[in-house]
Formats: sequence, C-alpha cells, structure tokens
Amino acid sequence: MAFFVKNMISNQVKNLGFGGGSEEKKEEGGTSGPAAAQGMTREEYEEYQKQMIEEKIERDAAFTQKKAERACLRIHLREKYRLPKSEMDVTQIQLARDDVDLPEDLQKMVDEDQEEEEDKDSILGQLQNLQNMDLDTIKEKAQATFTEIKQSAEQKCSVM
Repeated sequence: MAFFVKNMISNQVKNLGFGGGSEEKKEEGGTSGPAAAQGMTREEYEEYQKQMIEEKIERDAAFTQKKAERACLRIHLREKYRLPKSEMDVTQIQLARDDVDLPEDLQKMVDEDQEEEEDKDSILGQLQNLQNMDLDTIKEKAQATFTEIKQSAEQKCSVM
C-alpha cells in the first residue's frame, strides 16, 4: 500500500510540473529520439543513417544501370528489325551517364547472330544453300526462268 501511495503522489507532483524522475533521466541520457528508440547512441544512429543512405544510392545506381542496359538492348533490336526508335530508351541511357553496353552474354548472342547473317549473305553462304537444295528444284527454277525470258523476248521482238 505504501508503494501505491508513493507512486500516486509522485505522479501528481509530475503533473503539477514540479519535476520528477523522467525529466532527470532525459537530462542524464542526453537526447531521446529515434536513436534512443533504436537502442543506439546518437553517433551510432547517425552512422547507421549514413550507411543506409549510401546503400540506397548504390541500389539506385545499379537499378539505373540495369534499366539502361535493357534500353540499349531494345535500341539494338529496333535497329536490327528496322522498328521506330523510342525516345524513352534514349533518355534512360542518358540517365545512366555511363558508357552503357549490352551485357556480355547478350553481346555474344548478338555477335553470333550477325555472323550467321553475314554467312548467309556471302557467296559461300549462297553456295551452301545451293548444296542443300534439291537438284530437281534448281533445274525447275532455271527452266522456268529461261522460259519466262524467252516468252518476254518473243513478245518484244517479232523476228524470233
């Protein structure tokens, strides 16, 4: 009972503004705020905040870099397939501020595709395609072409 009465009187004194135990604790412990709520000193809390900000900046930079790489890939595909350009992709690359390239794996794939296309376009590629074709098909195409040329020549020149 004595504890109850003492506690009640202490609370009434605090409410009147005559001071009490909690105000003394604030003065001794320094400032109470987010640092105290986290169970850290002020210096520890400030260091923690700096570390959190640095990590956020690093994550944002990595995210921006990835977005720029994706935009670079989209630009490359648009050029390859002759699609209209997108200003959003150009802007994304400019935001990255770095020399943005395709990721290595994608670059290897693109290089392989270009080599295949160049091989198909070259004379050797055409010869390989001819080897893969059936000789009867080649004869039929040649005969059809010859017949077309002959007919067009007969129509143009009545002497033949």
